[in-house]
Amino acid sequence: MHKKLFIPGPVEVRKEVLDQMAKPMIGHRSKDASVLQRRISDNLRKLFFTESEILLSTSSGSGLMEGAIRSCTLKKAAVFSCGAFGKRWHGMAVNNNVQADIFEVDMGKGITKEMVDNVLKTGEYDLVAVTHNETSTGVMNPIYEIGEVIKKYPDVVFIVDAVSSAAGTKVEVDKIGIDVCITSSQKALGLPPGLAICTFSKKARERAEKVPNRGFYLDLLSLYKYIQKKDYQYPSTPSISHMYALDYQLDYILNNEGLENRFNRHLTMARVVREWGKKYFELFPEKDELLSNTLTTIKNTRGISVADLNKELGKRGFAISNGYGDLKEKTFRIAHMADCQVEDVRELLDNIEDILGL
Repeated sequence: MHKKLFIPGPVEVRKEVLDQMAKPMIGHRSKDASVLQRRISDNLRKLFFTESEILLSTSSGSGLMEGAIRSCTLKKAAVFSCGAFGKRWHGMAVNNNVQADIFEVDMGKGITKEMVDNVLKTGEYDLVAVTHNETSTGVMNPIYEIGEVIKKYPDVVFIVDAVSSAAGTKVEVDKIGIDVCITSSQKALGLPPGLAICTFSKKARERAEKVPNRGFYLDLLSLYKYIQKKDYQYPSTPSISHMYALDYQLDYILNNEGLENRFNRHLTMARVVREWGKKYFELFPEKDELLSNTLTTIKNTRGISVADLNKELGKRGFAISNGYGDLKEKTFRIAHMADCQVEDVRELLDNIEDILGL
């Protein structure tokens, strides 16, 4: 039995999108590949509200996260973490011999603009890394406010993990001042896993020019230079199948559903789950303004077995996610992203109520 996925990723993928991945191959050095990849980049600029170049990588989002912190840190990176994925970014830096410090808040709290300002005042750091949407805790950090603070420090490059938020909530890259904004295919974009995407600003490019030992496969500057020289072809073989699916999905998002409608649908789904979570349990983030628009983390205040609940949901054709790491069984997570509809969310919640006798 197929289970409808309400987990942080991978997500449900529409049949029409999956069908695109079955199309015959084209040569990745052909003119057709250039046309396809240029069109994708142009449409992604609209999605990200940016004039920056777009880079594509046949990897998970973690690939471009590693590439960004390695390619754009010259002096030292300040990594701000409110959960598991902020910590991951710091680990990537350390394991690539990139100087980096981590600044953490307790789970359920968010990164504040004051926190970022206090760190940057020291003059020690030339890069800031922030997770926009932390799927372990359900916290969505205030990147617009953080971006305003970073603008006071013109030498600081701002990189953002928007893996689980981009295409599900508005991220205006140029307005915020993000230099590298990263996402991947298997979250709010509504594709299978395997493709990562990032924006790459002039400021990030100029920084990378000064950084030695940027790696090879994930060197953002090398990717940038190659696509400029080779008309949007990539140095390593890309996943053409993902490109077909992404091209089709971007056309659907921009010209069928519409960006604002998509963002509003995600917000409506989030509100339905939040209201339900507050009625029967408690929400994990400490403040309402920190609540994610693409995933809700709920405190297990009733002491239910989340594993058993998921087992019963599985028999009915649904899957949610247990808490992440130390939060396992203490929380559970319901994702509401990509092409999931409000009625799908309500159907899931009705089934949870029925199973738990709420």
